[in-house]
Amino acid sequence: MTTTRERSLDAAVHLVGTQGIRALTHARVDAQAGLPRGSTSNHFRTRDALRAGVTTWIAEQERGDLAAVLTRTFDDLEGFVDVFSSAIELLTGPHAVRTRARYALFLEAASDPELFAPLRAQREAMAAWSRNLLVTLGAKHPDTALHAFMAFGDGIILHRLTVDPDAPVRPSVDAALRGCLVA
Repeated sequence: MTTTRERSLDAAVHLVGTQGIRALTHARVDAQAGLPRGSTSNHFRTRDALRAGVTTWIAEQERGDLAAVLTRTFDDLEGFVDVFSSAIELLTGPHAVRTRARYALFLEAASDPELFAPLRAQREAMAAWSRNLLVTLGAKHPDTALHAFMAFGDGIILHRLTVDPDAPVRPSVDAALRGCLVA
């Protein structure tokens, strides 16, 4: 059974992911979640607390969804391309609204280290996992490859969220990864 807090957080993610950060108010979250007025503020007293709760919630949800990816290791290029492509398709397909909310919060949190902390931790985990795999796959310059590959990942996610939701993922991941390994 979903708790009131979880309903509030899911509704808040939906609002931010579909209408932007300005839509994040206690009253609008209550309405979106179908909760009595004031329910969200019982869990998140201020807007800052609500933003922090949403940020943490998104990180928790993504960790759960990507756990199978982040715990796998690969020693072959094709396996890595398949799993990374699947992760991008998940983030830009079934979880596109949540991913849009994460990007909106990234921008909002850029000047707020406390708000940014859960998103930064999530990104650092993905970077560590990716760097280890790049080393395993033989990247000549793993730190440079990591920065390029992470930038590519952000780029294709943003492209699919904004310009072309049906853009093919696997061929692009394959080309980017091969380029990162030789650069």
